Amino acid sequence: MLDIIQLLPDAIANQIAAGEVVQRPASVVKELLENAIDAQATEIQLIVKDSGKALIQVVDNGLGMTETDARMCLERHATSKIRKSEDLFSIKTMGFRGEAMASIAAVAQVEIRTKTADQELGSMIMVEASEVKEQQLVAAEKGTSVCVKNLFYNVPARRNFLKSNPVEMRHIMDEFQRVALANPLVRFTLHQNNQETYNLPTGKLGQRIVNLFGKNYQQQMATCEEHTDHLQVKGYIGKPESAKKTRGEQFFFVNNRFIKSNYLNHAVTNAYEGLIVKGSYPFYVLFIEIDPARIDVNVHPTKTEIKFDDERTVYAIVRAAVKQALGTHNISPSIDFAFDTNFNKPISINVGNSPGISSKDSDYTQFRSTPQQKSNLEQWETLYDGLEKSALNYDAEPDNEQQTVTIESAANDLGEENAVELPINLAEASKIIFQLHQQYLVTQVKSGMLLVDQQAAHERILFEQYSEYIDRHSGASQQCLFPQNVELSPADYALILDMKEEIQALGFIFDIFGKQSIVINGIPADVLSGNEKVLFEGLIEQFKYNQSTLSISNRENLARSLAKRSAVKQGKRLEQEEMHMMIDKLFACKSPNYAPDGKVTYKVLSMSDLENSFK
Repeated sequence: MLDIIQLLPDAIANQIAAGEVVQRPASVVKELLENAIDAQATEIQLIVKDSGKALIQVVDNGLGMTETDARMCLERHATSKIRKSEDLFSIKTMGFRGEAMASIAAVAQVEIRTKTADQELGSMIMVEASEVKEQQLVAAEKGTSVCVKNLFYNVPARRNFLKSNPVEMRHIMDEFQRVALANPLVRFTLHQNNQETYNLPTGKLGQRIVNLFGKNYQQQMATCEEHTDHLQVKGYIGKPESAKKTRGEQFFFVNNRFIKSNYLNHAVTNAYEGLIVKGSYPFYVLFIEIDPARIDVNVHPTKTEIKFDDERTVYAIVRAAVKQALGTHNISPSIDFAFDTNFNKPISINVGNSPGISSKDSDYTQFRSTPQQKSNLEQWETLYDGLEKSALNYDAEPDNEQQTVTIESAANDLGEENAVELPINLAEASKIIFQLHQQYLVTQVKSGMLLVDQQAAHERILFEQYSEYIDRHSGASQQCLFPQNVELSPADYALILDMKEEIQALGFIFDIFGKQSIVINGIPADVLSGNEKVLFEGLIEQFKYNQSTLSISNRENLARSLAKRSAVKQGKRLEQEEMHMMIDKLFACKSPNYAPDGKVTYKVLSMSDLENSFK
């Protein structure tokens, strides 16, 4: 039998290794930025074209490399930070021109220009698919410039799996923000398609946060700091009212390296318990300093996941630090121990008596009715006033023809599986449609009783309406009485520019106003005016939330987001005409059964269901 096992060629081995290290353009950005940081650079410039697919270039003013090091950094298993196995557990640097460079050069066209301070000339190396095409001495500035062109040009299958340009650019922004947050003493600039997106001067961490995410964060941050023998925690947390529906601005750094940890994230959100709405996520940028020997950073190829030798202690310290920060800045509600929140009445406490109560009778004073409570009991009589005046005569024999009201609806054309047997005359239905707890609409149908979730139903109606607006570019607008200025983060600003046409198709009218801000001059015609800024910011926030959790097109995402933000909410009182129109429009929809997020919009309780509930 012939021998069939053989060694892989270096080029193929490098491509396989690149599959773990270089997953998308953002992976290249991360590696190159971290290399520049380890080179002790004080100024770093990132240039991106076509969301990194055409060009990724990182220019730094760091130490630079010699001609030999420049060639060696492209070899597999080349590194400057590991000499023995023990070094794996005491790594404090990000990485220095090693391992990742070989993977990047295997799937792209790479050009490196570098020069050290003591050299007169620098070195230039051009590599394509792990093959060195050119190497020579050139005039260069101190530092290093790495230019990565046509990523995955030789692996078309990998290139086809890349997402759209806005999605890939969002991942690049994320990596850029993480490195910039971890190094506020380094000046960063980011140019996207020949336009400057970020220009971050050196400064303190708080200034870096404001420069990255916008001036709105200036009033939303509280300092957080805790020092123990085990570890140190420092950074900033957001006030509860600034919590958002997206996880976006949540950052953990361990020894200045960004990590992802659901365990530590739970410690932070647990400290906010009772202060934020369920499903909301607070802002935080927290740095943990710990002995490198007590963590393992080699759990994941990208080193974004680590292990602690004592996770419970770390959890407790982080939670306590956030809790203390909330209390120090008077964010946590104070507790009055002489106040019973259950009964809204002060409790009399006598320090002189050993039982701690002023008298025996005082044990029951908190349960006695106050004058206000007595007056509330009397109000129960008014409950029956409306029933006495009801148009329905319950003493008379029921007349099925009078009580069964039918509404014309497009649902009758949807087929048997989607059809609902609804009334015929809309005017008659309006007499008996009513709102239950300002949450559900209730009306009589031929087969029993129809219950409609007003928020879910309105979201379905608006979603189909806004989808049509985007498709036909037919969204009507209403002019704002007072145009409103909206300050955006660079990432959100870039997102708006990418989707400007679709947003305007919905009915928004806005103009660019200065750097990273817009002026809203008009909003969709069917949206209540007066909260234009809140509506627009909510639209972007909802869009980013959907983008992070769903795989849908930008068109559908925008329609969903605006429908979610502008639909009537639970607790909103509706007039008879509004309830009547909502039911009619719901069953004129193409898919009336479900809201865009999959929530059921209505239920029909048949007469047999009602009868069985009383047995």
